[in-house]
Amino acid sequence: MIPYGKQDITEEDIEAVVKVMRSDFLTQGPAVPAFEQKLCNYTGAKHVVAVNSCTSALHIACLALDLGPGDILWTSPITFVASANCALYCGATVDFVDIEPNTALMSVEELEKKLIKAEKDGVLPKIVIPIHFAGQPCDMQEIHALSQQYGFKIIEDAAHAIGAKYQNEPVGNCRYSDITVFSFHPVKIITTGEGGVAITNNLLYAEKMELLRNHGITRDSTKMHKKLDAPWYYEQIALGFNYRMTDIQAALGSSQLNRLDKYVVRRTEISKWYDEQFQNISGIDPLAQKLNRDSAHHLYVIRLKEGEKMRNELYNKLCENDIGVNLHYIPVYKQMHYNHLGVFKRSELYYQRAISLPIFPTISTIELNTVVGNILNYFDLNPA
Repeated sequence: MIPYGKQDITEEDIEAVVKVMRSDFLTQGPAVPAFEQKLCNYTGAKHVVAVNSCTSALHIACLALDLGPGDILWTSPITFVASANCALYCGATVDFVDIEPNTALMSVEELEKKLIKAEKDGVLPKIVIPIHFAGQPCDMQEIHALSQQYGFKIIEDAAHAIGAKYQNEPVGNCRYSDITVFSFHPVKIITTGEGGVAITNNLLYAEKMELLRNHGITRDSTKMHKKLDAPWYYEQIALGFNYRMTDIQAALGSSQLNRLDKYVVRRTEISKWYDEQFQNISGIDPLAQKLNRDSAHHLYVIRLKEGEKMRNELYNKLCENDIGVNLHYIPVYKQMHYNHLGVFKRSELYYQRAISLPIFPTISTIELNTVVGNILNYFDLNPA
């Protein structure tokens, strides 16, 4: 089986993890802050808060921005459910902004139209979460300009996009957002096994997220309601969660981060190779790449011009031949908590046509040729 995505674990990674396992701290030790600082250095951001998943990062990011009952969060329908669920965790409601047809990124045009109407209706969002889908950054400068006009906060969902660049700067520097989140699930560009981070340049947001990831507990006497002069004393000053990342995970992440740029280069090479193979196939449209940004190429998505029937046939053919394709994503509005919001036409069309092909740094030339050969064979038998 050729998977659609796969982690790359080296001897250096194993040695880094074993070193922690032989140390005094498996968790709440020095490896987590070291990983956080390394990510600060890489992105240029001031604060990184490491947690046990990107879902947890989204949750505490929303809470840091004071999302709660009566508030509204907007995101894209073409994302994993966590990008919307984080609002429900906070008691807020969700709505969606449709995508650009050629990129599957949040459409700035659709966002502006929706904001104009929402302002008239008195239902503006408190937070907008653009999704850097497949590793390609959204139009962040334009989205940020709208945030200044309409007064919403921005969380960049960069679960796919560590290592990407926007206007020649690293995604995660938060130039055009309040908080950015990354994912380190094994199919992502680098991994900590499970894990994520929330990144910000705002000290108050960082302190609140650090508090929330650790049960809402502090040992800082300046923040306590009741001060007790005792070395063992701590106080819960907020209702927080056990969202901490372990030192084992952080050690793996720090080691993987050393190879991030090489991984992105390799993913870019694979994406360009796929583009070349499909350029003369009239039935296939790869996602477009926009100017002034460099994708991290977490996914390679093709769209089939003939729609759902062709998508299903090709998907099944590839699976039957042990090629682990996937579909990113089922639009979130199809899930039970959101199906009252209706259908978003561009997202629906995308869903009917999309397949994600295998892409990971260690995929071999033989495996790539197997993937493309099966697709070309399908089109030879079923010309568009």
